[in-house]
Amino acid sequence: MPRVSWLFIALLAGGIAILIAAEWPRLGERAGLQARERKRRARKKSHLKLLRTETDDFEASVQRDLERLPTIEERDRRS
Repeated sequence: MPRVSWLFIALLAGGIAILIAAEWPRLGERAGLQARERKRRARKKSHLKLLRTETDDFEASVQRDLERLPTIEERDRRS
């Protein structure tokens, strides 16, 4: 009976691990893991409240400044 080398076993185990890793999203979907995760995240997010931040004010001020900038018409550039 031929002996199975350790290299063969290691390569076979590595191949199986890669196959499982590649198919994990589909396997998790079938097992319902994503639904549970979505419910858990929704529960955590339900306690959060959206606050207006300084970055929103900054973005609005930049937008106003950009709208106030003078523009150069095409005919003005040629002169």
